[in-house]
Amino acid sequence: MADYSALERMLHRLALGSNVMGEMQFDLECGIEKPKPFAGGQHVFVTGLARAGTTVLMRSIYGSEAFGTLTYRDMPFVMAPNLWARLHRRSSREIEISERAHGDGILVDADSPEAFEEVFWRIFLGHRYLNDKTRGLVPHEVPSEVSENLRKYVQLILKRSGTTRYLSKNNNNILRIAALLDIFPDARILVPFRHPVPHARSLLAQHQRFCEDGDRFTRAYMTWLAHHEFGPGHRPFVFSDQPNSDAPPTELLYWFETWGAVYGYLVKMYQSHPRVHFVCYEQMCHAPQAWASLSDWLDLPAGSRSHFAVKETSPPAAAPEAFEAIYRNMTSLTHLG
Repeated sequence: MADYSALERMLHRLALGSNVMGEMQFDLECGIEKPKPFAGGQHVFVTGLARAGTTVLMRSIYGSEAFGTLTYRDMPFVMAPNLWARLHRRSSREIEISERAHGDGILVDADSPEAFEEVFWRIFLGHRYLNDKTRGLVPHEVPSEVSENLRKYVQLILKRSGTTRYLSKNNNNILRIAALLDIFPDARILVPFRHPVPHARSLLAQHQRFCEDGDRFTRAYMTWLAHHEFGPGHRPFVFSDQPNSDAPPTELLYWFETWGAVYGYLVKMYQSHPRVHFVCYEQMCHAPQAWASLSDWLDLPAGSRSHFAVKETSPPAAAPEAFEAIYRNMTSLTHLG
């Protein structure tokens, strides 16, 4: 993002910086492209806490070539993917393959799938879940008119991609799981999780990394996408009127307690929504049968490959017992051994 030209930055600000402009794009797209009536579909939504393997899981599923989703090529007019594709045909700025801003070895180019869907939610429901009182992100209901708009939006993305199954990787979707399952009755919700010790350490490292980035456009860009996981614009998930932690996000304790709050909430969510499926990062890296079992459950084409890499690491240090108990509970719910 730091190497974007002045024109590219202006286009992003125009397309993403205003809710009114976003709604205008969507209305124009719907009027011209006329999305097909909603016909269901076994869509897949990957959601959870950042640094749990959500991107690797999404890429593994997307690699099956059975799904459509938003990619970097759809930026910045993500609310009108078909019209934007017509206007530029091939991106006027081909993104050379490079490591993403997280510095975690994951490479991206123009055709890499990414979590741009949250722009839709920010435009239509940002006033409900971006809570200024707590400076957090809160669970919320989805009105019927927004549900209908989401069905249209998914159909438009599938039209642009030429597929029939939609794939979403969006960490903020933990705030609206019940609504997603009502809107898409045949959908599957995947919740990747990771042992709390390496997970908390990774979250702290990313927060420090993004706080050190002083580029104002980068900060604005993350806000437009409603990506508040790390950095100066960080907003935690808040599931009550009280904050998850009294510690500041510069301390490891903060991220431990964030982990416990998020996954404790998701375990409760599972009890009433069994189509929520937990995916253990450690299992996916070390147990070949884990990917095979998940592929079958998702009805992926034969031969679909996992992008999870086997990593020879020593066992993580023990976390506080309350967090270890949540981790064991989620592991038992994966049904993958």
